[in-house]
Amino acid sequence: MIDDSGRALSLDVAGRRIAARLWGEIGARPTLILLHEGLGSISMWRGFPRALAAATGCAVFAYDRFGYGQSDCGTLPWKLDYMTSEALEILPEVLRAAGIQRAILVGHSDGASIALIHAGGMQNFGLRGIVLIAPHLFVEDVSIRSIEAAREAFRSGDLRSRLARHHADPDHAFWGWNGAWLDPGFRTWRIDDAVATVRVPILALQGDADQYGTPAQLAPLTEAAYCPVAVHLIAGAGHSPHLSHQPEMLALIAPFVARICRLENV
Repeated sequence: MIDDSGRALSLDVAGRRIAARLWGEIGARPTLILLHEGLGSISMWRGFPRALAAATGCAVFAYDRFGYGQSDCGTLPWKLDYMTSEALEILPEVLRAAGIQRAILVGHSDGASIALIHAGGMQNFGLRGIVLIAPHLFVEDVSIRSIEAAREAFRSGDLRSRLARHHADPDHAFWGWNGAWLDPGFRTWRIDDAVATVRVPILALQGDADQYGTPAQLAPLTEAAYCPVAVHLIAGAGHSPHLSHQPEMLALIAPFVARICRLENV
């Protein structure tokens, strides 16, 4: 039986500490790598990692990016290409430090964008597929409005106290993310050019009531991809369908992973 809390790991990446957790044991099957959202952490995945491991039979690995959760911080402000740096520089080092050779990336929000940039921006011969949950491929007005509302909730509401339950330094986690997204220079950010160079299967999932993005975020995946792509809108779900609609999400992710495992003969 898989422990709900997973096994705690501490990794040395670029001379700094990365906090991580592992559910199950790394073996012949690809390991599912959870990449959290812009205000996320290992703990904010809640029971999803254990449920995902049970549904797929694969090990599940999650880590706190620098500045989040219990990992070491960097410096503020974050550079506007922080997701590209994470995808092409830090994530490969995390996988090496954890000894993970075959992986399926499962990213949420910013984490989904990081997964797409990684898959389209470098050769990772161990990458077997990507699952994108509420990905951002470009900036929409609805995204900016929701992020502005988060700024007010952090300043005058209870968002800071809620984030403090999950982050050793909630101010760093919040202002790094919020400051980058609300920088005027970020308005032109987009990564849809990465789609055409992805060479592994893509599963993209989004709630039809996502407050941070519209279904237009998914259109480039079906229009520009040369790899197999499956796109699903989750009825009634907001920005975190893996939490609010977990059975429906697992029912879509598990067969996707199973097909990849069959190709791997594992």
